Amino acid sequence: IAVLAAGLGLWELVVRVNDIQPYVLPSPYVVFWTLVGDWQVLSESLGVTLLTTLEGFIAAAVGGIALALLFNQSKWLEYSLFPYAVILQVTPVIAIAPLLLIYLPQQTAVIVCAWIVGFFPVLSNTTLGLNSVDRNLAGLFQLYGASRLQTLRYLKLPAALPYILGGLRIAGGLSLIGAVVAEIAAGTAGAGSGLAFRIAESGYRLNIPRMFAALLLLSVAGIVIYGLLALVSYLVLRRWHESALGKEN
Repeated sequence: IAVLAAGLGLWELVVRVNDIQPYVLPSPYVVFWTLVGDWQVLSESLGVTLLTTLEGFIAAAVGGIALALLFNQSKWLEYSLFPYAVILQVTPVIAIAPLLLIYLPQQTAVIVCAWIVGFFPVLSNTTLGLNSVDRNLAGLFQLYGASRLQTLRYLKLPAALPYILGGLRIAGGLSLIGAVVAEIAAGTAGAGSGLAFRIAESGYRLNIPRMFAALLLLSVAGIVIYGLLALVSYLVLRRWHESALGKEN
């Protein structure tokens, strides 16, 4: 908090001493009052962006976990499809977004972009967790004649849960990034209503204080998303997993 206060104070001082105009670099004071004055517009755009992020995140979570479960049950399926998941991940979403906006409705394209960047962390982390089961425990389940479904339910899923939650924490922030990238691409095409569109619009109009205010809201939204997912992870793991047990001491 002290470092943040010092940074804001230095920013304010530099702007005032050098008499920098708001359309070049607004001071924190100007950004704050712009946020207050334009709250109605910015809050509506924030709601659109958060809804898109939530939809993309849910799609990434459900799709990533479900596909990882299928991969765990069939190695041939994993060897066949996992490389394409990697290709999807390493392809820059900023290059895919304009194409999606051509072939899909705008809102659907934005959600797909949010899904693309959030999907792979869930898939890879869940796959890693399911494949990282203690071999001794797996042998014990086999010795007692447990079925594949019983092994998955009572051994692999509990063991993979910390990995799954870790992937979801990553996917939450990435889904927001994907939504922002798609909204900027939609904004360049003259459409959009999300917070990233407001940033692009403000840049075209040289309304730099509103741009900073919108960027501040995006940053806070990302922090809140990560914090909520971290809290969920802690509540789920706190009674039995080492990663959360140490936080109570």
